[in-house]
Amino acid sequence: MLNTIIDISNKVFKPIIDLGAAPIMLIVLTLIAFAVGVNFFHALEGGIKLAIALTAISSIINLLTNAFQPAVNAFVKATGLHLGTTDLGWAPLATITWGSPYTLFFLLILVIVNIIMLTLKLTDTLDVDIFDVWHMSFTGLLAMYFGANLLTGTLLVIFIGIMKIFNSDLMKPTFNDLLGNWDNPMTTTHLNYMMNPILMVFNKIFDVLFPWLDKFDFDAAKLNEKIGFWGSRFAIGVYLGIFIGLLGHQSIGNIFTLAFTAATCLELFSLIGSWFIASVEPLSQGITNFATKHLNGRIFNIGLDWPFIAGRAEIWAACNVMAPIMLLEALVLPGNTILPLGGIIGMGVAPALLVVTRGRMIRMIVIGAIELPLFLWAGSLSAPFVTQTAAKIAPNMLNGVAKGAMISSSTKEGPIEQFLAYLLGKGQGGDMKMLLFFFLAMVAYVGIFLWYRHEMLKRNTEYAKQGFKVNPDVMLKTK
Repeated sequence: MLNTIIDISNKVFKPIIDLGAAPIMLIVLTLIAFAVGVNFFHALEGGIKLAIALTAISSIINLLTNAFQPAVNAFVKATGLHLGTTDLGWAPLATITWGSPYTLFFLLILVIVNIIMLTLKLTDTLDVDIFDVWHMSFTGLLAMYFGANLLTGTLLVIFIGIMKIFNSDLMKPTFNDLLGNWDNPMTTTHLNYMMNPILMVFNKIFDVLFPWLDKFDFDAAKLNEKIGFWGSRFAIGVYLGIFIGLLGHQSIGNIFTLAFTAATCLELFSLIGSWFIASVEPLSQGITNFATKHLNGRIFNIGLDWPFIAGRAEIWAACNVMAPIMLLEALVLPGNTILPLGGIIGMGVAPALLVVTRGRMIRMIVIGAIELPLFLWAGSLSAPFVTQTAAKIAPNMLNGVAKGAMISSSTKEGPIEQFLAYLLGKGQGGDMKMLLFFFLAMVAYVGIFLWYRHEMLKRNTEYAKQGFKVNPDVMLKTK
């Protein structure tokens, strides 16, 4: 039965998936908008804008990563770091994951799950970010690599998929706050935000032990109001470029290049973020009209990839400060085998920090430094799976990698979920101790999420009390 579903899902989705992320989102957004009554050419306009925004954000991230790579390599050479797993970043992992026929099967299952949840009114989020289903597939494939069968791997993917959709509803008012737009239709179901519950624990500890540090917090927007250019995104980029350049013992010319490149990228991130908002306006209006006519005015959220929030300078400031911290942690962390390079600009780390702390920079950096070992351990854990899969699906990825060495990513989203996959696989493979640990870990995973949900509902209720427009479904119900 499952093999039949896998074959069907491959026939349906593979021709589309082969086009790449931007064309996929163009097609998906256009078709959904057209299906809810938007004029076809208006729907197509929104799809094209989204494809342009995704292409732009990817290009700018690549520009930033490539510019910083020589300085990072020089720092590694100067410190004598020798670790056996090469960090290639997220893109190669996405490539090999999409190369598995099971990924399209997981996509079909998760689309069905989202439709069921919407129908039963368990969520208000329509997840259109189908490209990033590879993160969920990676989790399921990792469980199967370590010993789980397709059924239990699929159940794990469905469970985490449901949890992250619930989380997308909880985060929606915070995204409105961060964007300064309470009519914003966007949220995200990206797996990186499933770190929120763990981060919220540390944020609460911060509330109790170090609240006074907030007085010294660095708020780019407020600083800019006070001192103009010297607190702007341009200036922040210059500061960070100089810092990384000095750390990597770069020449004066290279330091200037880093500074100006970082400044350019930070400013462009803000501009491109506004493109995401413009791209979903046709779909948002179409859904509103459809809901008013057929669903008694029900409010829907649109689940996109995380970069619609990329205009917040705190994300990139935190990423750049955490980069040298991660390198230092990699050097001394027991059990770590991965050398942070391709994932050094930690897009899988900072967005969740932004949501939980609501942009308080000191908290983002301190809590980020605490959580980084989880990503390094997860990258080390998944390295054998990634390397063996790459050898079968895309052997050219191993070109230039030393014989016997492995590949992975230092900031791959969903480190906790990778640990769950490992425990499930080992447990189903016959290690009863690991199976017991898996069930205990699942209890803790759900328990922390329920506590986090309560905290987010309180936050959303406070937004409503302040007069902001908040969907009642994401507010704490009190007598």
